[in-house]
Amino acid sequence: MNRHLLLLAIAQGLFLTNNVTFIAINGLVGLSLAPVSWMATLPVMGYVVGGALSTGLVSKSQQRFGRKGSFQLGLLVALLSAGLGAWAVSVQSFWLLVTATLVAGYYSANAQLYRFAAAELCAADYREKAVSLVMAGGLMGAIIGPNLAIQTKSLMAKPFAGAYVALAAIALLSMVVVSLIKFPAVTAGPMHADTGRPLSVIMRQPVFVIATLAAALGYGVMNLLMAATPLAMQVCSLPFEDTAWVLQWHVIGMFAPGFFTGHLIKRFGVLTIMGVGVVLNAACIAVALSGTDLHQFLFALFLLGVGWNFLFTGSTTLSMQAYTAAEKNRAQAAINFCVFATMAFTSFASGALVTSQGWTWLNWGSLLPVAVTGAGLLWLKFRSLSAPRTS
Repeated sequence: MNRHLLLLAIAQGLFLTNNVTFIAINGLVGLSLAPVSWMATLPVMGYVVGGALSTGLVSKSQQRFGRKGSFQLGLLVALLSAGLGAWAVSVQSFWLLVTATLVAGYYSANAQLYRFAAAELCAADYREKAVSLVMAGGLMGAIIGPNLAIQTKSLMAKPFAGAYVALAAIALLSMVVVSLIKFPAVTAGPMHADTGRPLSVIMRQPVFVIATLAAALGYGVMNLLMAATPLAMQVCSLPFEDTAWVLQWHVIGMFAPGFFTGHLIKRFGVLTIMGVGVVLNAACIAVALSGTDLHQFLFALFLLGVGWNFLFTGSTTLSMQAYTAAEKNRAQAAINFCVFATMAFTSFASGALVTSQGWTWLNWGSLLPVAVTGAGLLWLKFRSLSAPRTS
């Protein structure tokens, strides 16, 4: 852990503070403003749709301005979108809130690249640990995010308007942190140079397919259940403070393993650790199906967080086998587009399903992507074992 990795971990923590606060409040604010209840999670969906639509722009800005310039541009958008969100709540405009979260997706698409940037701030032998440690910075989000939502809920006349103002301050702080990080210089060369393989060739590699599948479905299942949790807990008459506590432990589960996930990948192999993530996701669903008391929400969401960490850290590490330095912007943009597209679908589905079908059926439906992810990992594992070895 060098100084620049530490600062990047702090930036990751501030990014997750934004995300956790969004998850804690957007569904509830959406439910209070939406014309009909099934539209409650459209503000959450707007955030990830905005991220999906921004992946191409972010790829170009990363190439043009480098890591720091692109990250700072994303934070400027975060600042503006938070202000727009506060205005939307103040004037009680549902569609303005959706627009604000859609715009904020550009920041998310930028910040999703923090984990890839981590591997560039250390020697090649330590990239698994660097990715894992920077993701561990998300623990800040676990501590600050839920408490920020609670403390700012009644800060202004309209409930939760103050939370969006607080997120604007978080964006300013993050801009200061990112300004202190020294990233590798942008590779010299003409902007139109065609370096590396075409994206279609990169995407046809089995290792790229499975890495992307695991990242997208792992994030999709996590988002499906996490976005629905505040609504489900409200239906179960649990107070918002309990919801914030559950989300806090969920995010702790997401990022606390970052201190050792890289070591586990080094020791046991990336596919094995990703397989453990699939098992933990299945265990989460089993606990969620067992009842709707506070401790069941808490334990299920904690398991979901740890499972996500193993899958997402593993898929990030696995994907690095599929592209070269010259190909990274295109490859990483393709991975993030698939992740955001899946999250967009699950963000909408979570609100629609939990308000129409209930928490139980939402969890039963989550078993399908978990099973598909597990099958994909097994296929790649057997394929690698049966591949001829070269001396």
